[in-house]
Amino acid sequence: MELSHIDKNGKANMVDVGHKPNQIREASAKGFIRLQPETLKLIRENQMKKGDVLTIAEIAGIQAAKRTPELIPLCHTLMLTKVDVKATLCDDGVEVISYAKCIGQTGVEMEALTAASVALLTVYDMCKAVDKNMSIEHVELIVKTKKDIE
Repeated sequence: MELSHIDKNGKANMVDVGHKPNQIREASAKGFIRLQPETLKLIRENQMKKGDVLTIAEIAGIQAAKRTPELIPLCHTLMLTKVDVKATLCDDGVEVISYAKCIGQTGVEMEALTAASVALLTVYDMCKAVDKNMSIEHVELIVKTKKDIE
């Protein structure tokens, strides 16, 4: 298998996508943070000292998607046309699902994964004073697609 981000000398290399056609690119990712029941109650009742955990996590995820190439060195800068992040309270934690879309020459999976990851990290940050047993789990790509522009 040939790695696309390695040059002939084994050095890191940003892939040239200039020859690829613009396509509609979409990706979704998800992740989960396990929380204690007391923490979930504080979130549900909007009693966390730092504020509305779910809304702030969603906004943080959107901001993170837009800054992905600043965080991951070989990512291309994309003109995102849509980013959506949903943080949902579950019985034992918070599930985050992210979505990213662009019209471009390369995919948006790193943006979707970054959005989900940073949203989860934001939940962690906002809850760390009250929950010492949090666990971020199962950050993964759900789907990525590309289709020709009609």
